[in-house]
Amino acid sequence: MLELNKSGTDDRPGPGRLPAQDPGPDAAPATRPAGDAPSAAEAAGRAPLRPYLIAGAILCALYFLFGYFQYSRFGSPSWDLGIFEQEVRAYAGFDAPIVDIKGPGYLILGDHFSPIVALLAPLYWLWPSAEALLFAQAALFALGAVIVGRTTQQLLGGRSGLCVTVAYGLSWGIQEAVKADFHEIAFAVPLLALVCRALLLERYTAALLWSLPLVLVKEDLGATVAVVGFLLFVYGRRLQGALLAAFGVAAFVVTLMVLIPAASSAGTYDYWQKIDKNGEQDVSMLDSVLGVLNSSVKIEMLVFLLGITAFMALRSPLTLLIVPTLGWRLLSQDSNHWGMVWHYSAILMPVLFLALADGVRRSRDSHRPWLASYAKVAVPVATAIAVAMTQHLPLRDLLRPETYRTDDARSQAARAALDAIPTGARVETDITLMAHLTSDRTVYWVGGAPGTAPDIVAINLDFGWSRPIQDPVAYAQQLHPEARYRLKHRGGSFVVMERTTPEPAEIPGARDD
Repeated sequence: MLELNKSGTDDRPGPGRLPAQDPGPDAAPATRPAGDAPSAAEAAGRAPLRPYLIAGAILCALYFLFGYFQYSRFGSPSWDLGIFEQEVRAYAGFDAPIVDIKGPGYLILGDHFSPIVALLAPLYWLWPSAEALLFAQAALFALGAVIVGRTTQQLLGGRSGLCVTVAYGLSWGIQEAVKADFHEIAFAVPLLALVCRALLLERYTAALLWSLPLVLVKEDLGATVAVVGFLLFVYGRRLQGALLAAFGVAAFVVTLMVLIPAASSAGTYDYWQKIDKNGEQDVSMLDSVLGVLNSSVKIEMLVFLLGITAFMALRSPLTLLIVPTLGWRLLSQDSNHWGMVWHYSAILMPVLFLALADGVRRSRDSHRPWLASYAKVAVPVATAIAVAMTQHLPLRDLLRPETYRTDDARSQAARAALDAIPTGARVETDITLMAHLTSDRTVYWVGGAPGTAPDIVAINLDFGWSRPIQDPVAYAQQLHPEARYRLKHRGGSFVVMERTTPEPAEIPGARDD
């Protein structure tokens, strides 16, 4: 079980020190019996960086390769890639982050508070495409693998570091996030890895500093920062810990209660409804709390979260850092938050795998023989689990020839539809074409831009509409009765319609350039 005050041995740590660790690098050297493992501080400079950079480069290539071919085959699973490209495009042009996909003139900081995404603007200057975001996410995830693997090497020695690099790199949380296209949580992955590394190596000020930018990644991560402060407090850095915990709580409250409502046209944080509403039915907070484990999907997710570490993460206090994220997910009434798909578990992976390393270190000299024996094989077991699970995870597709075929009839029809849409046009479309249009057109979500009379309405008839669209032109005019449209292009399941009436004098949400 998770232990804050003991390491699995009979030794009690002194105040201000992590359990079962030697003093920090500034302490006087002590004589160590022959055969004992070096301390984290002593080992910190001994793990070579190059193998982990090579492993990170390979993982980055795999992640980007998957994302690139999914994008090239017009297989984006949601509208998020288009949303984030519109946001980054706005930052790159030194504009407010308006995301028209969410609604004409929609300020995205009123949805999720993720200003750190602005850091991608320089990359977008060089590479103005959704592919740039996919590459950035691949690189950030791979950077997390470098940090996790090398830190494990410094803690455990041997081949543990490279094994954990593989286990982390192939973990289901990372793979599902790669499949889900780009999300802002990509920045949190290496930051949390650096926070955990600093805690394990007793670099407490570094842990504090690395945790601060997390509040700029997403609004809920202030609670995670507060837990970092709690750990610092427990480890003896009481002032630092108390101040950081207070900062995390304050950032969490101010972001949700002040900053997001101020940027939102509705004047509130919309995602409260994920907890207090199940469809149209109101749900009390008590019912939400009592229902945190009311689904086999939730239980399965928890088992696999801990199972990928061979359950050794339970031996480390670092595991407390996953509680805030798990908390809101289990309280949510949205089933998308419960399971093992989408991107929600990616930020938990660096924490859990460094908790695995810490748990193994704590258990190696345990007075319980079975635990000490299990600690010797936990890393290989976790690696084997990750490799075995990959047979049923997204990166498995990289071994399938059809993954690399972008000249199939559907893809060709989609590209022909793109060619029929003029650069600079205002386009209303569905997920299929969306991320391919956002770099040089104004893009709206189909049905989400009333009164705008876009220049083009482009739809994929096979998108999965609740009702089949029999007459695309009539459908476009149903969406925009203030305008008239004609068929401009049709190929395969893709239909492009252009407006034949003049553009409205005033367009909702339009900005003056």
